[in-house]
Amino acid sequence: PGISVKLSALHPRYEAVSRTRVLDELVPRAAELARAARAHDLAFTVDAEEQDRLELSLDVIAAGASDPGLAGWDGFGLAVQAYGKRALPVLDWVATLTKRLDRRFMVRLVKGAYWDTEIKRAQERGLDAYPVFTRKAATDLSYMACAERLLALRPRIYPQFATHNALTVASILERAGGTEWYEFQRLHGMGDVLYAGLLREHPRTAVRTYAPVGGHADLLAYLVRRLLENGANSSFVSLAADPAVPVERLLTRPAAVLGSAEAATHPRLPLPGAIYPDRRNSRGVEFGDREALAALLADIAAARGPAEAAPLVDGQALPGTERPVRSPATGQEVGRVTESPEAADRAMEVAHRAQPAWDRMPVEERAAALERAADLYEANRGRFLALLADEAGKTLDDGVAELREATDFLRYYAQQARSLFRPEPLPGPTGESNTLCRHGRGAWVCVSPWNFPLAIFTGQVAAALVSGNAVAAKPAEQTPLVAAEAVRLLHQAGIPRAVLGLVPGDGAVGARLVAHPHAAGVAFTGSTEAAWAINRSLAAKRGPIVPLIAETGGINAMVVDATALPEQVADDVLASAYRSAGQRCSALRLLCMQDDVAERVVDLVVGAARELRLGDPADPATHVGPVIDVEAKAALDAHIARMKASARTHLAGDAPPGLFVAPHLFELDRPEDLGEEVFGPVLHMVRWRGEALDALLDALAGTGYGLTLGVQSRVDATVARVLDRVGAGNAYVNRNMVGAVVGTQPFGGQGLSGTGPKAGGPDYLRRFAVERVTTNNTAATGGNAALLAMEEE
Repeated sequence: PGISVKLSALHPRYEAVSRTRVLDELVPRAAELARAARAHDLAFTVDAEEQDRLELSLDVIAAGASDPGLAGWDGFGLAVQAYGKRALPVLDWVATLTKRLDRRFMVRLVKGAYWDTEIKRAQERGLDAYPVFTRKAATDLSYMACAERLLALRPRIYPQFATHNALTVASILERAGGTEWYEFQRLHGMGDVLYAGLLREHPRTAVRTYAPVGGHADLLAYLVRRLLENGANSSFVSLAADPAVPVERLLTRPAAVLGSAEAATHPRLPLPGAIYPDRRNSRGVEFGDREALAALLADIAAARGPAEAAPLVDGQALPGTERPVRSPATGQEVGRVTESPEAADRAMEVAHRAQPAWDRMPVEERAAALERAADLYEANRGRFLALLADEAGKTLDDGVAELREATDFLRYYAQQARSLFRPEPLPGPTGESNTLCRHGRGAWVCVSPWNFPLAIFTGQVAAALVSGNAVAAKPAEQTPLVAAEAVRLLHQAGIPRAVLGLVPGDGAVGARLVAHPHAAGVAFTGSTEAAWAINRSLAAKRGPIVPLIAETGGINAMVVDATALPEQVADDVLASAYRSAGQRCSALRLLCMQDDVAERVVDLVVGAARELRLGDPADPATHVGPVIDVEAKAALDAHIARMKASARTHLAGDAPPGLFVAPHLFELDRPEDLGEEVFGPVLHMVRWRGEALDALLDALAGTGYGLTLGVQSRVDATVARVLDRVGAGNAYVNRNMVGAVVGTQPFGGQGLSGTGPKAGGPDYLRRFAVERVTTNNTAATGGNAALLAMEEE
């Protein structure tokens, strides 16, 4: 008998970036379990994890197996997934380890259990390729290649072939040349007929039954997963049970199905970088790939250095008052910025004069400039990530995500503009042509926030530019250095210097830009109060009515009912409330849980939050960085003090000195007790009873905000009920509430949370444009030649 253990179940942060901590804490624990298994005469197998954890798992296995208490024991083993493209090298690694430790290892060969997750994750992270094979036949072929390697490595390795595929079983029997020194494995309740027949013909064959152990709540998800796998159309078990499937199809060898190496890639599954039909997906980084992470860190280290920002008008830096820019993480100076309120007027004058020529430029040229900028952004990733960490306090994961969002904005708006800004014929009577064209409005003011100093800055500016407008861009007072680097690359990509100007400064500079007579539009992301002030300023001007695109915040809620899976809820709450130190417009502020699951979820969230590491955002192992400045820290500290006096405290962690705020969780009596948005890692919760759901939803709708909403439920009717009663610009069902993807999840709210249209959506560019229709009487020259020339049928 034996036991199989998942390492991720033994450590709360089983992730590549926490490698040092995992090795320190998990290796002794795993070795202790293995020693206990040896003492009870049980085999001990380390189960397989997702591909991004593979290298970490091998580190833990090597260290754990080297424990002196396991010397001379042949009962240690691991599972290897054949669908992984690194399966054969892993077997070679195991063979090397057996020689070093001078003992036999068991290797359980499986097809792989997370294929759909691996595909989705690779697409989400923008990887260069999939870490797993994309066709079942390729996985089957890999399985047999691994089987041959394992058989050849006997007796140093004891192969364990986990399969319910009769063709695979027959192929292994043929290649093994007997039944010694290996075994087959089947899941409990499956493969009974197959292995009964096998044992009749080969009674000396070893067959082990693999059975899950645990309570109903733990096993249900596992059992559903097995049902889905074996019910899939491509599954051998499913095909074998279908009497309409000919035996010849079941016996077709995988090499014959593939035919050639080129056929190993599924034709209906594009590479992660090509999942969008009209543009490239932004390129990401797999932190679980040690070489990729090392290359990224090297790029950042090489690019880190002093930075400068200044008013930039028509390509010229203007003089003004200079001040240092300091890191929120360390307080050290990371650059200098020059500010000049007078530069606002100069920037608007230059932009106003330059806009008509830019608007006349073909949209293809404007779009191509944005795409060149996207390539430059990715080529300069080290510089951007260094600035995002040093100036904005962004962790490495957040920095990569923000850089990807910025490049997605550039490519998405370029693709959208090509369609939207070409002449559009309209229907009408014969003898007349009607054409709609869109043009830029003039000089736009773009005011961006500090919490997404690259992505939102780039999105606003790119949308205005590709629509034929000139731009005076004012970044947040706290983050001018990132914006200056973005403007430099946009100019390098071909955006005329007179068309894009940079005006760093405080709120007074922004107000001056907004009030300028030449301001033809304003794109703003920030507080609701600031949006109100901008709206009043625009309304007070005499002249054309100026459009305002405002994205503000919200008291974002997640509604959790009794059917939700507590572990999934806890993971999603952790990401939604505490990632980016809670400094996202979309972050979760109010967790609303049904009584039945509240205690369990609170325990999980509190336990997981205590495992988050606060510290230097430049360190890949950091989960939560600093808040942006002293004012933000003071406001959060004051709110926390009020909550400790008036609410029930579930979590109040300790933070390092400086601008760090630990995750907090407070329980309120009513949703109304949270009267305003709290912009930081402070989560509030309320409980609700089943009969009070409508009252809860009315309270949430009554806040007037409508940015993001989360729903966790396995009842479709409940999900629909919540979504119908609580209007939100972005609603997320059974997942976290942050990380909206350009073109996939267009982002923006309603009510007090913004004006729309949504950034990264199909309607965004329309707001930056005016429409002109030209009607031409084509018969005015003497007749309708096309109509007269029409032939009889």
